[in-house]
Amino acid sequence: MSQPLSGIRVLDLSRLLPGAYATQMLADFGADVIKVEEPGSGDYGRFMPPQGAGGMSLYFIAINRNKRSMTLNLKSAEGREIFQRMVRQADVVLESFRPGVMERLGLGYEQLKEINPGLVYCAISGYGQDGPYRLRAGHDLNYAGYAGLLHYNRGWHGEPAMPPTQLGDLAGGSFMAVIGILTALMGRAQSGTGRMVDVSMTEGVMSLLPLAATAYLNSGEAPIPGRSALDGGLPCYNIYETQDGKHVTLAALEYKFWHAFCTHIGHLELLPFHHPVGPGEREQAIDML
Repeated sequence: MSQPLSGIRVLDLSRLLPGAYATQMLADFGADVIKVEEPGSGDYGRFMPPQGAGGMSLYFIAINRNKRSMTLNLKSAEGREIFQRMVRQADVVLESFRPGVMERLGLGYEQLKEINPGLVYCAISGYGQDGPYRLRAGHDLNYAGYAGLLHYNRGWHGEPAMPPTQLGDLAGGSFMAVIGILTALMGRAQSGTGRMVDVSMTEGVMSLLPLAATAYLNSGEAPIPGRSALDGGLPCYNIYETQDGKHVTLAALEYKFWHAFCTHIGHLELLPFHHPVGPGEREQAIDML
């Protein structure tokens, strides 16, 4: 059986994590991904520590499997002409430059769709292609902060803590790009024309906070970390330290599971605290557990 994206060609102009992880997923699904890099230096992710055998960055290896690569100087007339010829045979172009860079090279979406009307063009940026922050530089941590994610990720003393992984790059950038590209390819199958996919990593991260963001945008009050239903506010949905110094996760949101849990541990007196509403009940139940 052929892979789902067999026959789809992707030209990847991106650097570092968001674009590379997105096109790796497309390659894993069967797309022919050609990574186009700058002559001389290439993608500077190639040199990020730690290095593996032969001095190749393990970071680079982890997010660039199943791809072909080439170098091309898009600042030269010859390089742009070569890229335009490649676009004629491509299905997808993905880039992660700051808004306006590709247009100045004569290789923006409006220019490339004249060459290939069926082209799906995906641009990943920190804040999207328009808006007041569009030209601001940034990285994963900035986007997580602006989106409000760090409000919920707290350290020992209540201060915002570093996330354990690059949620801005991966969830806000890579996954949103893949969803947008696949959706655009489905649309092209019906209409015959491609489209622009504008991925804002900040907006992508914010979409991961549907409950918290909706509450804040409608009330103007930021939810208190650890107090809402799914981030520590319920005794039945929480993390508890065990007697041996390890931790256990409890996710008994449904009453039947809470009843089974309380029965199993021999503490039926906890049953009324499934969803406590009275003053101090939440803290009392959590302390008991």
